[in-house]
Amino acid sequence: MSDERAAAPGLRERKKERTRQALSDVAVALFLERGFDAVSVAEVAAAAEVSKPTLFRYFPAKEDLVLHRFADHEDESARVVAAGRRAGTAPLDALSAHLLDGLARRDPVTGLCDHPSVLAYLRLLYGTPALVGRLHAYRVRSEAALADALAAGAEGDPLLARLAAGQIVTVLRILAEENTARIAAGETADAVEADAVAAAGRAFRALREGLPY
Repeated sequence: MSDERAAAPGLRERKKERTRQALSDVAVALFLERGFDAVSVAEVAAAAEVSKPTLFRYFPAKEDLVLHRFADHEDESARVVAAGRRAGTAPLDALSAHLLDGLARRDPVTGLCDHPSVLAYLRLLYGTPALVGRLHAYRVRSEAALADALAAGAEGDPLLARLAAGQIVTVLRILAEENTARIAAGETADAVEADAVAAAGRAFRALREGLPY
């Protein structure tokens, strides 16, 4: 019986996550069809066959229905640093390897993905001011999590960790934006990949060696 009770929270959380994903999928489909501002929370709830209070239990704000797709990435860099440290890998080396793996997998967060559904989602995201503002808050939290992970190492200086985290998060954002812009202009992910990998290499060299200005 104790084993069943111990397993129950994990099962409940997985069920909640499936519900979150389903609600987000319904909302994003409506927003893509009609525009973010043209769809109310009540309409999302009705389409998902849940009440508004239920919807708000899973998503405190309308914008979160869209940004749910970023939820797993919010502390991703922090997790990569922590895992790398356990394996004896320096933070920048771990983050660089993770980025290159993401590029190879066409992870949408790297910007190197030309799947039509991903491109439509990105147009919705970056074409809606309210979502861009919410995305900024996500990046602030991501930066804070990364700073904590960096400060947990032997270097341990909180200020240096914050400065480093700010630079790293900005580098990852700019690299993704460069890839996204080229694909939005009509290039394929395959055509952009070599340049994306080279840009990642230059960016991480600059992080390791310092700015050349």
